[in-house]
Amino acid sequence: MGLSLSLFVFMRLLFLFPQLHLILTLSSPFMQPLCHHDESLALLQFKESFVIDKNASDAYGRIDCGKVASWTVLEGDKSDCCSWDGVECDEASGYVIGLHLRSSCLYGSINSNNSLFRLVHLQRLDLSYNHFNYSPIPPQVRNLSRLAYLNLSASMFSGQIPLEISQLSQLSSLDLSQDYSLLELKKPSLRSLVGNLTHLQELDLSGVSIISVIPTILANLSSLTFLYLDDCGLHGEFPMGIFKLPNLRVLWVGYNEGLIGHLPDFTWSSPLEALVLTATSFSGELPPSIGNLIYLNSLNVRGCNFSGFIPSTLGNLTNLTFLRLSNNTFTGEVPSSIGNLNLLSFLDLRQNQLTGPILFHLVNLMQLKDLYLQSNHFTGEIPVEILNLTGLSVLSLRGNKLRGRIPNSIFNLKNLQVLDLAMNYFSGTVEFDEFVKLKHLTILYLSYNQLSLLFKEPNVNSSFPKFQCLWLSSCNLSKFPDFLRNQDELQYLELSDNYLRGQVPEWMLNIGKASMEIFSLANNFLTGFGQHPILLPWTRLAFLDLSCNLLQGSLPIPAASNLKYYLISNNSLTGNVPEFFCNLTSLQVLDLARNSLSGSLPRCLDNFGASLSVLNLQRNKFQGSISENWVKGSQLKIIIFSQNQFRGRLPRSLVKCTMLKVLDLGNNQFNDRFPSWLKNLPNLKVLILRSNKFNGPIEISNSKYMFPNLQIIDLSYNSFVGKLPLEIFCNWTVKKFETAHHLTYIQVNSTLTSFSKTLGTYINGSFGYDYSMTMTNKGNDMFFEKVQELFTAVDMSSNRFLGEIPNSIENLKGCILLNLSNNILTGHIPPSLGKLEDLEALDLSQNKLSGEIPQELTQLNFLGFFNVSRNNLSGPIPQGKQFNTFENNSFEGNQGLCGRPLTKKCENFDELPSPSSISEGSQDYELPFEFGWKIVVIGYAFGLVLGVTIWCTVIARKHDWLMKTFIIR
Repeated sequence: MGLSLSLFVFMRLLFLFPQLHLILTLSSPFMQPLCHHDESLALLQFKESFVIDKNASDAYGRIDCGKVASWTVLEGDKSDCCSWDGVECDEASGYVIGLHLRSSCLYGSINSNNSLFRLVHLQRLDLSYNHFNYSPIPPQVRNLSRLAYLNLSASMFSGQIPLEISQLSQLSSLDLSQDYSLLELKKPSLRSLVGNLTHLQELDLSGVSIISVIPTILANLSSLTFLYLDDCGLHGEFPMGIFKLPNLRVLWVGYNEGLIGHLPDFTWSSPLEALVLTATSFSGELPPSIGNLIYLNSLNVRGCNFSGFIPSTLGNLTNLTFLRLSNNTFTGEVPSSIGNLNLLSFLDLRQNQLTGPILFHLVNLMQLKDLYLQSNHFTGEIPVEILNLTGLSVLSLRGNKLRGRIPNSIFNLKNLQVLDLAMNYFSGTVEFDEFVKLKHLTILYLSYNQLSLLFKEPNVNSSFPKFQCLWLSSCNLSKFPDFLRNQDELQYLELSDNYLRGQVPEWMLNIGKASMEIFSLANNFLTGFGQHPILLPWTRLAFLDLSCNLLQGSLPIPAASNLKYYLISNNSLTGNVPEFFCNLTSLQVLDLARNSLSGSLPRCLDNFGASLSVLNLQRNKFQGSISENWVKGSQLKIIIFSQNQFRGRLPRSLVKCTMLKVLDLGNNQFNDRFPSWLKNLPNLKVLILRSNKFNGPIEISNSKYMFPNLQIIDLSYNSFVGKLPLEIFCNWTVKKFETAHHLTYIQVNSTLTSFSKTLGTYINGSFGYDYSMTMTNKGNDMFFEKVQELFTAVDMSSNRFLGEIPNSIENLKGCILLNLSNNILTGHIPPSLGKLEDLEALDLSQNKLSGEIPQELTQLNFLGFFNVSRNNLSGPIPQGKQFNTFENNSFEGNQGLCGRPLTKKCENFDELPSPSSISEGSQDYELPFEFGWKIVVIGYAFGLVLGVTIWCTVIARKHDWLMKTFIIR
């Protein structure tokens, strides 16, 4: 009775005082307030402004397309928006204070009147990993003035970041990072953006196009704990004060190539846990004080300019789990203190100049999973300590000086997924069946050692792992390994530089049909595929190399329309270029050189303009003229048409090839004037027109932009007339060669990227295509397999150039080879030739030059070849230095010359024949084209180290011209 009365009184009070309901609701510990109607409506309108599309969210992390789709007003609990998925409300007021919609499949634009901006109580907003259709970030974001957390990363916003974000003064975390540089921060600048955000603890602008220096104001953000400025186009000096921020735990500024700086002496207590400077221009040495960063668990300085020794104090960083020092110039031995890092799981020291044996107390690194030591100068054998690291999944020792046998105990590393021993000096015989023990092995590189692989007869009980990558080049294989029959997951198969003969087995065309991306059988003795035409079935093939074999018949036809590399030079293939090439619109390198292909070029070759960078048709039987519009040329860097039967005019559309480095048209039947219209190509280094029917005078107006980077020109064996066209070289200065590295070559580099299911990451395959050429030197045709960036040469021989050699020839600074022979040049040899101090070969033979040989030529300290034969020269031959090495044939046919090495002494100049009589006796030597013999010189080098070979015969076992370097990103 008492309970019923109390309930009656309570209900009566509620009826008389309805506001009591609100008071009790807010104060009750058991009841949550309903969200406000206006905010519920705003959320529903926000939902309706987008399409739910599963392709709108990236695959990183968990995608939840049903999150926003479930928002609806229904009877019961779901009518409260505070219970909706991704919505967070304040427990006391019921206002929406958080919206967590990461990877919610939202697709559409956010405009300035979007209902989102009515949620003015928001404190946390996460719209990351959606697709907002490249719309700009609306300035109305300033309405959300209470925001402490804002994450718009990877959501396809674009354009300028609005200054209004700087008005969100309560922000402690701001993430606007992008993958595609869609956002930019220029007006306002980075300084303007962060100037008012004094409470920032986390700032991530990775991928935003900032393109500025880093403002020192960042060093004033004392609360900052995480700073990510990856790939922002930052440049200039890195502010040293940022390292001293008292709370900074993560500093990530990688992939800003223009960002310079050095590491300070860490003499203060720092909470830094991760330091990432990848691919910046930081330089200097790692300071010993780096050992004071005792909380550091990740250090990544890959691809910087660090040098010197690796400090032993790194061993103090016992919390390190990730250490990457690759792609620098560290020298010396690896300190043994590295063995103190017993938590280390990832160690990458590749591509440095490290020496000594691989020791550094590896036995203690029992947590190590990934070990990259390739491309150094490590010596000795594989240490036993490595073989005790049973947790290893990646072991890469490629490109060192390791030797000895591959120890059998390596097959005890049961968790190995990647084993790379290529390009060392390992020797002996390896039984391939041993790799059966490594059940997880999918990537194996054994190429270019001194190994012989032994394959036993097929065993029905043998179960080889399913390989993704197999690199077995130069492994003395004489037949195709039978175990390949069942390798249906192969992505990369490299069997080049072996002794494979005859027909390719039919079953080889069945392996990896849906997975093969790189396939190479180059440098073998293969004759065909047993079918005509040759149909290659691999639908994902991106790289095909069948060069340097004995293949016959027509060109193989790939099924993959996205093929990027087609390399089939040095075979015996015949027929035309088939129409299937018209579909290969992704081609980057097309090399058909040194076959017996014929016919004219397909008109469809202009389809390649958007992607093709190398087109090599050298030494075939192609004929006909080249269409005026055959090339789009946006990416072409090397064009080689030499040694064919092309005729007619050069297509003027070549002027579109603004990236062109090499144009080699030698030994054809082109009939045209000198292509002075190419003079403005900014990157042209090599112009070869030798042995054609080019004619007429070479007239080029003076211009500071004329052939600005030309360094090799060969006009020999044509019918050019008039004066020597030295105006071509008015921009030729030694300065542009001073920065060229002596061991770099004229080549085209590109990268193939593929996803490795084994590693869960991308593998980059880097390929360097070297330009090779033939030039006359020492009176012989010399084949240069590679051409150094530093090499400079001028050959205008065997034309009808006349007149004197002007003193302006001294402008050819840096010239190494100069050939003006077999013309109608008159007058004296200019003493200014003595200023070409790098000259190594000078040929002025078979002209009408008169007077004495200038004494100044003895200053040419590198001159290894000199020929002034068959001219009208007189007087004594200069003596001393290099002139003491030249023989009679350098001076023969000049009746007025005397002195060593000639037998005629210089005692009485009055008895020498007069210039007129010398001229009359020299008529037999007037006409051009009198070189009667040519050979290919093998192994010759002068001054610079130049690789010389005789084409690409199978006797030369090393496939040098194609450099393959696979790295893991």
